[in-house]
Amino acid sequence: MAQIIEMPKLSDTMTVGTLVKWLKAEGTAVKSGDILAEVETDKATMELESFFDGTLIKIFAPAGTQVAIGAALCAIGKPGEVVEAPASAPLPAVAKQPATVPPIEPPPPAPAPAPVAPPKPAPVAAAPAPAAPLSQPSTLSSQPSGDRLRISPLARKIASQSNVDPARITGSGPHGRIVKADVLAAVSSPSLLKSSTTSATGLAPSTFNFQLSTSGRSGPIQEDRTVPASNIRAVIARRLLEAKTQIPHFYVEIEIDAEPLLAVRAQLNSGLEQAGVKLSVNDFILKGCAEALRRVPAVNASWTGAGIQYHGAAHVSFAVAIDGGLITPVIRDAHAKSVFQISAEAKPLGQRAKEKKLKPDEFTGGTFCVSNLGMMGVARFSAIINPPNAAILAVGTTVTKPVVKNGALAVGQTMSLTLSCDHRVVDGALGARFLAALKDLLEKPALLLV
Repeated sequence: MAQIIEMPKLSDTMTVGTLVKWLKAEGTAVKSGDILAEVETDKATMELESFFDGTLIKIFAPAGTQVAIGAALCAIGKPGEVVEAPASAPLPAVAKQPATVPPIEPPPPAPAPAPVAPPKPAPVAAAPAPAAPLSQPSTLSSQPSGDRLRISPLARKIASQSNVDPARITGSGPHGRIVKADVLAAVSSPSLLKSSTTSATGLAPSTFNFQLSTSGRSGPIQEDRTVPASNIRAVIARRLLEAKTQIPHFYVEIEIDAEPLLAVRAQLNSGLEQAGVKLSVNDFILKGCAEALRRVPAVNASWTGAGIQYHGAAHVSFAVAIDGGLITPVIRDAHAKSVFQISAEAKPLGQRAKEKKLKPDEFTGGTFCVSNLGMMGVARFSAIINPPNAAILAVGTTVTKPVVKNGALAVGQTMSLTLSCDHRVVDGALGARFLAALKDLLEKPALLLV
């Protein structure tokens, strides 16, 4: 008799899964332990394992479909055996398709206006007599273009301040020299202003410069489209909305001197390079948070609805950006591990997170979270708490700026740390004590190595 493999519940908040792709085709022989397909949950992309020996005789949910928990995915049995999807099992949801926008109906044409009688012709005015030639000195210059412009220093200054082109003025001074009176007379003639001149291309200078500055910017920045939310994005949207609306956030910020930390990190990486050691700033931050939680353990807690649960171990998670959202791998018992052990765990966890290959126990159960945007150049920001944690630390980039050291102004390197706190669990003074402990540890990084 054929064995039916159903959609398992691969995370605590999962309700549906998406069949990313099948790794085995119908008619393929499989053994217990073989990976049949990849399933995207609300947290990561997981592997679907076979628990039976036989032949994959039927696939009920094609790749790209969303399937409810408990729905039939495939059947494993003997070659040639005929099997149908169980009638009682939930059927796969329709494959995700981009939403279509109904065409917009053009508005009905407006009724034609009633004919209007033509207006009576106005009496024709007599043509004006030809204007007499200008006798003022502010006429166009008749000097050949190659002649040197004769203008007094005062007249040149007034022309510059009045936006008048002196080359278009005929001077009344000795030998055609342009004097103050010529420029003042030209100010009243708009045709002699510089803004009325055109460039060699025939375009006014302001128009030409604008066309240069906007060249290559035509067309939309992207295609208009609507994309259905992935399982991960939908869960992020729901959980963060709940967190921001149900958790009373408040924020505490502190600035630390990052120079000692950067110096120790550089020394360790240089001295241990041949051993393959390469510590990141985030490795020290994770270790510092674990030790700060040891000093101020009341922050390592969660709100249960009826009380506060205090955690005996510091399971520190860190946010990793992935395609379509983010996920928080966990360093378990970080308080009991060295910065080298934390670094050795964090790197593969981060890599598997980006590949959506984390196991459920690798991204659940954190008691404190760190979100670091420093590598992206963000100086400071505030993060949203990841429930059931009572706090999350936002880490900014290292900034070089003037600081006061030993009473004197100097160039220093600082880092901003912002703690988002659940006011049901953490009060302002408690959050400040935690940041003070973290500041002391990071400004004395040798304490993190013992």
